[in-house]
Amino acid sequence: QVQLTEAGGGLVQAGDSLTLSCLGSGRNFTFDSMGWFRQVAGRQEREFVAAINWLPTTTHYSDSAKGRFIISRDNSENMLYLVMNRMKPEDSAVYYCASDPQSGAEQLQTDARLYALWGQGTQVTVSR
Repeated sequence: QVQLTEAGGGLVQAGDSLTLSCLGSGRNFTFDSMGWFRQVAGRQEREFVAAINWLPTTTHYSDSAKGRFIISRDNSENMLYLVMNRMKPEDSAVYYCASDPQSGAEQLQTDARLYALWGQGTQVTVSR
C-alpha cells in the first residue's frame, strides 16, 4: 500500500521547537517533490507551509514559515522532515505531508490540489 505517514506532532509552548517527520512507503518517493501543509480547526483549506524538490536543491516556504521552519528530506530513507522553531500559537494545526510526482525539480507547488498523495496528518498545538 502506497502511503505517507506523519509523526512528531504534540503540545509545545510558544517559542519551543518541534520536528515533524513523514515516512513514505509502498514505492520510491525519491523523484517526487514533497510538501508540508497545515489545516486549522474549522477551516476547509489546507495552507501551504513548505516544499522541497527531489534533488534536493530547492525549497520554498510560506511567509509565516520563512526564517523559522526548515524542510529537508532523506531520499535514502524515504523521509521528509519539518523543523519548526520559535513556534507561535498561530502555528497550531493539523500538519500534513504530501507528494507531487508531476511538477519536476524546477517548480514547487503551493496549491494543495496539485499534490497527489497525502498523509493522515499530525496535530500540533502551541500554547501561549
